[in-house]
Amino acid sequence: MQTDAPSSQPVSATSSNATGANAPSNTAAHTPGQLRVIKRNGTVVPYNDDQISIAMTKAFLAVEGGVAAASSRIHETVEKLTNQISSTFRRRMPSGGTIHIEEIQDQVELILMRAGEHKVARDYVIYRTERAKLREAQKNLSRTAFKYPDINVKQEDGSLTPLDIVRLNTLVTEACAGLKNTDPSAILTEALRNLYDGVTDDDVNTSLVISARTLVEREPQYTYATSRLLLDKLRSEALGFLGIANKATQSEMSEYYLQALPAYIEQGVALELLDPKLKDFDLELLGKALIAERDLQFTYLGLQTLYDRYFIHSDDVRIELPQIFFMRIAMGLAEREEEKNERAIEFYRLLSSFDYMSSTPTLFNAGTLRPQLSSCYLTTIPDDLHGIYGAMQDNALLSKFAGGLGNDWTPVRSLGAYIKGTNGRSQGVVPFLKVANDTAVAVNQGGKRKGAVCAYLETWHLDIEEFLELRKNTGDDRRRTHDMNTANWVPDLFMKRMFEDEHWTLFSPHETPDLHDLFGKAFEERYEEYERMAANGELKLSKKVRALDLWRKMLGMLFETGHPWITFKDACNLRSPQQHAGVIHSSNLCTEITLNTKANEEIAVCNLGSVNLAQHIIDGKLDTAKMAATIKTAVRMLDNVIDINYYSVPAARTSNMRHRPVGLGIMGFQDALYKQNIAYSSKEAVEFADESMELVSYHAIAASSQLAAERGSYGTFDGSLWSKGILPIDSIKLLEENRGAKYIQMDKTERLDWATLRETVKTQGMRNSNVMAIAPTATIANITGVSQSIEPTYQNLYVKSNLSGEFTVVNPYLVRDLKDRGLWDNVMINDLKYYEGSLQKIDRVPEDLKTMYATAFEVEPRWLVEAASRRQKWIDQAQSLNLYIAGANGKKLDITYRMAWYSGLKTTYYLRALAASSTEKSTVERGSHNAVSSENQSQSTTAQAEPQAAPVPLACSIDEPDCEACQ
Repeated sequence: MQTDAPSSQPVSATSSNATGANAPSNTAAHTPGQLRVIKRNGTVVPYNDDQISIAMTKAFLAVEGGVAAASSRIHETVEKLTNQISSTFRRRMPSGGTIHIEEIQDQVELILMRAGEHKVARDYVIYRTERAKLREAQKNLSRTAFKYPDINVKQEDGSLTPLDIVRLNTLVTEACAGLKNTDPSAILTEALRNLYDGVTDDDVNTSLVISARTLVEREPQYTYATSRLLLDKLRSEALGFLGIANKATQSEMSEYYLQALPAYIEQGVALELLDPKLKDFDLELLGKALIAERDLQFTYLGLQTLYDRYFIHSDDVRIELPQIFFMRIAMGLAEREEEKNERAIEFYRLLSSFDYMSSTPTLFNAGTLRPQLSSCYLTTIPDDLHGIYGAMQDNALLSKFAGGLGNDWTPVRSLGAYIKGTNGRSQGVVPFLKVANDTAVAVNQGGKRKGAVCAYLETWHLDIEEFLELRKNTGDDRRRTHDMNTANWVPDLFMKRMFEDEHWTLFSPHETPDLHDLFGKAFEERYEEYERMAANGELKLSKKVRALDLWRKMLGMLFETGHPWITFKDACNLRSPQQHAGVIHSSNLCTEITLNTKANEEIAVCNLGSVNLAQHIIDGKLDTAKMAATIKTAVRMLDNVIDINYYSVPAARTSNMRHRPVGLGIMGFQDALYKQNIAYSSKEAVEFADESMELVSYHAIAASSQLAAERGSYGTFDGSLWSKGILPIDSIKLLEENRGAKYIQMDKTERLDWATLRETVKTQGMRNSNVMAIAPTATIANITGVSQSIEPTYQNLYVKSNLSGEFTVVNPYLVRDLKDRGLWDNVMINDLKYYEGSLQKIDRVPEDLKTMYATAFEVEPRWLVEAASRRQKWIDQAQSLNLYIAGANGKKLDITYRMAWYSGLKTTYYLRALAASSTEKSTVERGSHNAVSSENQSQSTTAQAEPQAAPVPLACSIDEPDCEACQ
């Protein structure tokens, strides 16, 4: 299958750098019978058919991929065709002689065509044409007269050398190659203005990067140019450290990558940064598979994020290049495969294409000495002092190795409960939560970011009212947890009581211990029995409250503090494939994982990765065949994580090996809508959410079942819903039966051949107990340059600040459409800045564009919930669903969260609310255009007397301590 340029284009074996680029002189020493090559710059170097083999291998891989089935054919074909080419020239010149580089390229094309490899030949021709255009552009730029003072550059040894203006020309030309509406001279001219005599090499690169970065708001394509200029710094660091070259342009990387991979592995192992097992791979074969052109896919934000946080370094010098980074991860995930070289190439090609991306811990640690590849962990805290502090120790160990935590605290007895061992009274769950909070702060995640924990408590727990106030900024600070997330674990019975405005009873779990493990009708029957016992005085601790009052307090605290999040116990359990093997007592830190936990025995583990939906929209349609291929490989990679993963706590290993759950999700949903010209607030968007998630569900389940046929089913398959032929879409019926049909409405439309898949799963088994979960994906979405997860666009133009710096983010689809209508100019840029990325108050923008590019707070929450409901019907776990509510008030929150439960959602995540007084622009930079109106000042003053919405976080990300950056 032919892939898109530039990432898939093969590298010419006979490019100016592919045949002896390091020749020391303009003429190669002549040996009788030896063939020589005249390069484009006039240099003569020895003929080397290895370079032809490398380039042809790349050409075939670009078209056929690196899967095991194709690998042997490619190797044999390339060897055969390379021999034919070399034989042709030796027949022509038996006594030796010189061949021009263009002659060799012509012969490569001819041989490919004669062999019937037409698609490969076509890609080769296209690549040659693009390279010719680039060379011509370089020539033109070199002819440009730049006026700049005599500048000397200070080298590391303190010596001064003249600024190499020709090389800078080459860098900016390469950076802008293939990018519409970019001007290399604009970057170079601005950069030269900022240079001075004695400037360092690093500062020269910084000047180029900053000069390009300032142009991003005017033309989004400059983000790619900026990234490519940053690559120059990275190449200098990595290639210099590895002893390959002090400087290199992108066009030279096809050759240098081949040399860099084995040198990197050797150095990484020697420095104890990499697993020695990586040396067992065929590094020459893997080096040939690296596609240098894929370096050009990164946005500036994406590459800077990798540079700052992901690339392996030694003494703060990056020794890892982008394609080696992806190959290192692929090798780490393939190390136990029988055909590990072929699988590593397959995994590499998927990751480096941006079609799929592994989660952050996998990107950090695959192929290293301690491969902690999982994202987060779910635990249940027992009701005894030894168990509580044992769980604290587990939290510390899991957090140390960069794991986020979801803790189920429901079993811990309430305030005032009797303690038999001391004949005293319990202080309840809150003081222990304070200790858990401080543990997360003390033991950060591998020194890379703060520890991150979310505490869950069921709504019937007697301490629930105090639990709701944990994040308040007032009150006794000893009973506050300012650094820890919290979430309500809400039974359906509470929601029914709230809907019907009935009473609700709170209990201490030491008197009602079995409620923790019950759900559905069994929970309702036992709960009502406990209510009768409490009324008869058989229980010492209980409290009756109005369900609606408690619900309002839950929403009030959510609005005021952002916590606790609202998640639904029964939907998670009744639709779980693993009901026979245990109970889901909580979700994780980002509310997308719903797995069983058992105190002192099983700690559930999240193993995550995400399909990039935007990459699968081809010619305005979802490419179903490409989706199927991506998902098949992705599920295999995720399954491999389970066996390779480092487990710091035995209970986590026990659980993961027993059930083998994985969580395949999606990202780039908003981009996929833009590519299809679909507005987020539309029925078409809801249908696309349904259709795309059905494809993910179908192929993920099929892939796991195929792995079961190859490797065996997971240990607790027998008795699961899978074993009974009940798939996620079928489990909706179980929820309806237990909840009652009047309390739920979910679409059940099917498009694919589910009947056949049900039978396949029943007879063939499943490799994984769970296969799907939609995580936040903030960081890996940044890396791949798409919208995160299932989020709507936050703003169409804004500056994102994180630990890597400040990045102008502009919606490229909007810019494209505004340009088409002649509306993109400096005035529009200023308007977007003033209105915080919103189009709604810019009169000259047509209504259809205002609808298409509505920002997150301009999308009605019902569209978010309805689309999430359509996805949830296909998912065996859950999704990290942020809810955006503009003009938020009690009524809006009430309607939205009732709708979330009624629509069958399992969980919700952050509430991103703007209070009614905040929806108008009230504070901006001072100036005549941005002056604060007296009306808005009045609104702000009035609002101070009312509860204010919690701060709205831009995104869950690696730089946000409220998230473990599971994606």
